[in-house]
Amino acid sequence: MPADYRFDPADPDLIRNPYPYYAAMRAAPGLHRAAGPYWVASRHADVRDVLASPKFGQGDFTRNIQLFYGPDFYPLQHSCYRWLSEVLLMQDPPAHTRLRRLVISALTPKRISDMRPRIEAITAELLDSVMPKGKMEVLSEFAYLLPTLLMCDMLGVDEVERTPTAITKLTRAIADGFLVFETRPLTAQDLALENEQMDYLYDYFGALYAQRAQAPGDDLTSALSLAREEDGSSLAMFGAGFETTAHMIGDGLLCMHQSPSEWQLLVSDPDTYAPPAAEEVLRIESSLQGSYRTALQDAEVAGTKVAAGEKVLCVLGSANHDPAEFSDPDRMDISERDSRIMSFGGGIHHCIGQRLARLEGRIAFTALARRLPGMQVDTTAPRWRPGFLFRGLQELQANW
Repeated sequence: MPADYRFDPADPDLIRNPYPYYAAMRAAPGLHRAAGPYWVASRHADVRDVLASPKFGQGDFTRNIQLFYGPDFYPLQHSCYRWLSEVLLMQDPPAHTRLRRLVISALTPKRISDMRPRIEAITAELLDSVMPKGKMEVLSEFAYLLPTLLMCDMLGVDEVERTPTAITKLTRAIADGFLVFETRPLTAQDLALENEQMDYLYDYFGALYAQRAQAPGDDLTSALSLAREEDGSSLAMFGAGFETTAHMIGDGLLCMHQSPSEWQLLVSDPDTYAPPAAEEVLRIESSLQGSYRTALQDAEVAGTKVAAGEKVLCVLGSANHDPAEFSDPDRMDISERDSRIMSFGGGIHHCIGQRLARLEGRIAFTALARRLPGMQVDTTAPRWRPGFLFRGLQELQANW
């Protein structure tokens, strides 16, 4: 890696294997200057400090996007950026406080605990459908479907609307549409695809909102529609609900089969090792690799002065590999670690759904190890999805 390297989230080598780049950034003093108009925080302590500091927030959305495109780009004229401007993650108080309180009320520890039987039932149904075939493509036939079907329950999507074709179209649109989170200049082709998929999702969730406004039920969409006018909150919840969990399952199976002793340890006692396995997967291959913050006032991080209005990319994936916090951080170890993972962010914007994601991961790994102990996963030349922020595989073949 050249000494004058500047972090570039579009670099295919970085996407393929970011960890040597992270190590080089952590070894250098201060924050790292990226190829784009922002700083990069890579050490665990620096990432934690930025995410927790009241000096950092989301700031002015339009100005943040124009940093990448220039002053003549108007993001709110594009469906994808209009939606992005409305989601909880992009809000500062007081809008963030009000909406977060509403979502938290729908994701209480008791409510999540009560979801366990349903998660176990969905998991069993999915495995029942693939086991006779002796093989599966993990992402499309299991990892995406588990959180998607659960989110359909939570948001009140009717059973008749859950046809395989409808679910596939919905998850494809979310996967495509979430490229907008990359917060980098998109090509004209990518921007057109983002807008097309977001228009479809707006129509889909807009219709769901309208139905629940007329006939509310005991679901998250009803609560959101009654609390405020139609917006992208259900869409954001749906996407966040399946992206993190789907990639945790796919990435986890890949990692544990790249380190076969860890898979065998899980198989030996799924009830004991599934919880720490889920934590370790979240650490070693964080589904969310980074989170941006904007300096709301002049600040200093790790000796680097950050001017008001400047952005900092907090690289969660690098923080999770920091040897100052984790012993032998590049080695997978599903036995109990002293977990200080940053995979769900921090501060007021930490992920609300992390308890649910952890529960889904634990149940999925328990069931897979118990029912498919002889599973073999293709670990040759894994193909990662394009884009830096959401780290996940494009496909993962398994047989038994």
